[in-house]
Amino acid sequence: MFINRLSTIRRRAAAGTALVLAGSLALAACGGGGDDSGGGATQAQAVSQADIDKAMSTPTQLTFWTWVPNIQKEVDLFQKKYPAIKVKVVNAGQGTPHYTKLRTALKAGTGAPDAAQIEFQYIPTFSLTKSLVDLRPYGAEGLKDKFVPWTWNQVTGADGQVWAIPQDSGPMGMLYRKDIFDKYGITVPKTWDEFAAAARKLHAADPKVYMTNLAQNQAGVWFGLLWQAGVKPFENPTAESVKVNLNSDESKKLADYWGGLIKDGAVSADADFNDGWYQALNRGKYATWLTAAWGPVFLEGSAKATSGKWRAAPLPQWEAGQNVSGNWGGSTTAVVQGTKNPIAAAKLAEFINTDPESTKMFATEQFLFPVTKALLADTSFVDRPLTFYGGQTVNKLFAGISDTVDTKFQWPPFLDQSVSDWNETVGKSFANKSDSSAALDQWQERITKYAENQGFKVEQ
Repeated sequence: MFINRLSTIRRRAAAGTALVLAGSLALAACGGGGDDSGGGATQAQAVSQADIDKAMSTPTQLTFWTWVPNIQKEVDLFQKKYPAIKVKVVNAGQGTPHYTKLRTALKAGTGAPDAAQIEFQYIPTFSLTKSLVDLRPYGAEGLKDKFVPWTWNQVTGADGQVWAIPQDSGPMGMLYRKDIFDKYGITVPKTWDEFAAAARKLHAADPKVYMTNLAQNQAGVWFGLLWQAGVKPFENPTAESVKVNLNSDESKKLADYWGGLIKDGAVSADADFNDGWYQALNRGKYATWLTAAWGPVFLEGSAKATSGKWRAAPLPQWEAGQNVSGNWGGSTTAVVQGTKNPIAAAKLAEFINTDPESTKMFATEQFLFPVTKALLADTSFVDRPLTFYGGQTVNKLFAGISDTVDTKFQWPPFLDQSVSDWNETVGKSFANKSDSSAALDQWQERITKYAENQGFKVEQ
């Protein structure tokens, strides 16, 4: 059971981490299969309730690709309500295997599922290639108010299309070792200046303990920190153009900040989610972990020896008095272009992500962090004290943080390449303790060249 739970949470962590597929596959592989119905800017005609009722009472077989373990339980709830609809749940893999198989099926025009799990950051990659169905004709617009605003914006197209239904998220906060803070007289930092001062104080007192670890292989965290700082690395992505601004003054402020702490030895840059990193968490090498709302449960299973020593707090702020955060991870249920059963598939996506019993099951059995306003206000979820965190109501903290995530952050239509190039530029600068600001220039140059080679007009 716990292995499955960690598998799910590692999937949250892998967002933006794996090198996935570089090259033109990210764009070209989605071009085939299906017509443009529901995939373009023009909204298709709304489906009548009579048509929905007919579709949901007609014997139908759906195929649903998802990596979430034990999701059959949520699907069973759907099938209980709609007994005519049978859903075949397929785990096509996680990360690279999942997206590779989906792209291959779309290009071939056969073998694609009716519905699929898609992470927030991959929505543009698939929607801009007309690989997802616009869910507005099936009543999706009426679901908007059920979700935290920023998560709804992540699935909404430039022309109002609804490309998927949010399922889980990863608003970012800070987990910290209270015992280490107490031992060295460190107060919980409220600003990044305070964080840097505490990091240098800790390093001077004990060079073997680091204030935190900013992993050299973790682009997902970097995007989350950019998000919190109000940086817009990508804007207005379309099938023809995208604005790329990876080395803005604000981005370089982050690069100089973190690169400086790493050079000073106050922050480490170890690769994460490997044996060495797990051992470091258990022996107290890191005083904090800058992570997402799925992190507390993950840490509880990965650092059992430290139970009771951790607490949670919001991320430090760039300006005193601010209250903003970013996001790391999260996914959706999308309907795949070419499905012969769009109504049933759309209702599957809607049901499992809005039904109270289903959404609570995701949060309490698969430990996915909620995106619905109702569950984030549910006292049985948010007020539950966690022994691992000294009885702190950590879910309540992260529920509040979720409301502070900027709604306007956007992703590129070539995420794979962006992550790969980050690892080879900015991530490498952390590993080598070299100039991280110059590495941002390299990242900008590489992505600009790649996008132009793929036919995009790049605005800067």
